[in-house]
Amino acid sequence: MKTITTNLRQLVPDYPIEYLSPEHDITPSDVLFLDIETTGLTAKNSNLFLIGCVYYENREWHAIQWLAEKYEEELQVLTAFFDLLKNYRYLIHYNGNQFDIPYLLQKCQQFSLDYNFDDCEGIDIYRRSVPYRDILSLPDLKQKTVEDFLGLVREDTCSGHDMISKYHDYVCTQDETLLNELLLHNEDDLKGMLKVISILSYSDLFHLPVRVMKAQASYYHDSSKKRCQEIVMRLRFQSAIPVPFSFRALGCYFSAEGMDGTLKVPIYEEEMKFFYSNYKDYYYLPAEDMAMHKSVATFVDKSHRVQATAANCYTRKQSMYLPEWDVLFTPFFKREYRAKEFFFELTDDFKQSRSGFSLYAEHVLQSMFEQWRQ
Repeated sequence: MKTITTNLRQLVPDYPIEYLSPEHDITPSDVLFLDIETTGLTAKNSNLFLIGCVYYENREWHAIQWLAEKYEEELQVLTAFFDLLKNYRYLIHYNGNQFDIPYLLQKCQQFSLDYNFDDCEGIDIYRRSVPYRDILSLPDLKQKTVEDFLGLVREDTCSGHDMISKYHDYVCTQDETLLNELLLHNEDDLKGMLKVISILSYSDLFHLPVRVMKAQASYYHDSSKKRCQEIVMRLRFQSAIPVPFSFRALGCYFSAEGMDGTLKVPIYEEEMKFFYSNYKDYYYLPAEDMAMHKSVATFVDKSHRVQATAANCYTRKQSMYLPEWDVLFTPFFKREYRAKEFFFELTDDFKQSRSGFSLYAEHVLQSMFEQWRQ
């Protein structure tokens, strides 16, 4: 078995490692990146010939690769990897849940080894990225596709399928050129993972808190040239967006570049209704088109009042409103009882609340994303 170590001092992930955990308690020294090379898709009928890992030590990233120079050295490669893995809390891979992990476990079973992944948590970059493929207009989520999207350039020009024949030839010839090609392909996969991990910044947009740095009302003209108002929020993210993007949903617009984003939400200036839930305690006054609590409406002539129902137990208010897609801020208003849209009043107090706008921006982004996915 040949063991190769490489210092990756020039390589730094474009994504905060601590954000891989919701608790932000991961450090670079906790993680091990993994990529394997095999001669087939099933462990029973193919050979594991190379395992590559990236780890953090002495404030620098390093790569280590174990190559089976002969078919019989699979066991040594497996043992070397699992001996290293026991020092780490998290194993990071790209689509490893689908291939790398099951393959390695099958190989362990084949060699009657009791190794497993029970003591470390797996983080699959591919699986975490799946919900965002369409919104980023990616044709697929192959690692090479994501690398191209991020503008990464590889030294290696061979495919994984090319590696199979090159490995068989290497076993027979021990040719140094073939060896270098095998190692380069795996090393570029490992380096690529350190970079494509930044794709997770798009997930953070919809799951981590954002800060609203500034919010102000603005005017625009809709498709019918009607003059409308909108609230424009300038956002600051927790991790930088590697490639600028934008999208529209729910009548709102969002764009992001680097650490900054813009979120535009329509303002509705109109009369809306606040519905009382305890309608049995109210009378409806048809002449005034409003509900009044019985403790007060008792003094209204009986001919001018009727028992309120859920549909007419409301008061009306002319004001400026912002939409919400779950009840985030109360009191909430509706246009009609059976309407599915919710609104809350854009009050003077709310206009001065940066924390309120930040919470609202998170709500809008999450709602836009859910609408996009449907």
